[in-house]
Formats: sequence, structure tokens, C-alpha cells
Amino acid sequence: MTDAVLAKLVALKTTPTPKLKEEWRELFDTEPPPYNRRFLEHRLAYRIQELAYGGLKPETIERLEALAEDLDGGDPNRRRQPAKDRPIAGTRLVRGWQGVEHCVTVRDDDFEYQGRPYKSLSAVARAITGTRWNGLIFFGLKNQRAAR
Repeated sequence: MTDAVLAKLVALKTTPTPKLKEEWRELFDTEPPPYNRRFLEHRLAYRIQELAYGGLKPETIERLEALAEDLDGGDPNRRRQPAKDRPIAGTRLVRGWQGVEHCVTVRDDDFEYQGRPYKSLSAVARAITGTRWNGLIFFGLKNQRAAR
């Protein structure tokens, strides 16, 4: 790694956030995303190295795209939730809340609750409780302590 690239990478840690966003605009020619500082630092560090040394080889990009196609059939929506966390389609999730039993049916691409489709279990939990919940925790599919 050259000294100039290394110096740029080290400077990212102490650069004020507005300056990081300015650098983002220069390196990506787009507005920075509304993510946290750590994301900006990591993505800028990658971009600095990418510009200095080159990006992924075309063969690597093709291989990654082929692997993604194998995993999700080319449907980016299926990438949102890892398969290990998502119950099998047809599963019925039952949860009691304030003395009322709520039943949700898992479908291939979404969840059905009271005859309406929901994109996530978190959306269903919010419809039930009126507050934001991690859907996997609300329905007991994930331990709250393990989620931290």
C-alpha cells in the first residue's frame, strides 16, 4: 500500500462527518446515503483503494452475480431476509397480545395477517401493537438477547 493511500485511509478516522460527505460526493459523484459515520468511513476507504489499485476483476463480478442468481433466482427482494431466519411458506405464527390471539401466515414473498399482505413480520408486529418491533423477536423466532 502506498504512503499516499495509507495516509488517506488513516485520515478518515479523524475527518469530521461533513467533510466525509463532501469526499463522498467527490469520489462517487452522488449524494451520500443517510447512513452512520462508520458506514461512510468503510465505504470511502474501499473506494479510495478501488481507485488507487483497481476494483474487482470482471471474472470475480461474474462469479458473484452467478452465485447471487443461484441463491435468489435473480429476485433482489428475496435477499432482504436470510433464509435461516424466515419460516417456511405455509407456516402459521400465533401470538397473543393484550388478550387477543393473532395469527399470521407465512407466504412465499410476504406475510398475511387479517387478509392483508405485509412485506415483513416487523410490519405485522407494528400493525398489532402500534409500536415498532423486531418481527422475529415479537413472534418468538429469535431470542431478544441473541439479537443484540
